[in-house]
Amino acid sequence: MMSRRHNPETDETGIDLAPMLDFVLNLLIFFIITTSFVKEAGVTVTRPQAETAESRDNGNILIAIRSNGDIWMDKRRVDLRDIRGAVERLHAERPDDTVVIIADQASQTGALTEVMDQVKLGGVNDVSIAAMHGGG
Repeated sequence: MMSRRHNPETDETGIDLAPMLDFVLNLLIFFIITTSFVKEAGVTVTRPQAETAESRDNGNILIAIRSNGDIWMDKRRVDLRDIRGAVERLHAERPDDTVVIIADQASQTGALTEVMDQVKLGGVNDVSIAAMHGGG
């Protein structure tokens, strides 16, 4: 006669975590899809005021031009020759994004023009220049 032994590993004890894991994974997917991934320029500049400035809430590729002519993109200093390749790469990742150039009010206009040219050569035609909205 075979005796049956009680095996504790086969007993169903505890809470079934499968529904909770499904719920958490659904939340994670929801937040990943709804999050707007924005590449920050990485520096603070003093923007000029403009009465016609408008706000954009969609995802943007930010490029900052400091007063000394340094160009910052994706939280690092870049050379003018590197902007085209970086814009092409970011534009391929997110084709709906626009480029916003944040130029310090003391920066040279020539630097702004050269950056805009490189952005357009990188395949983005929707280029905006950031300005603070004038108070009145």
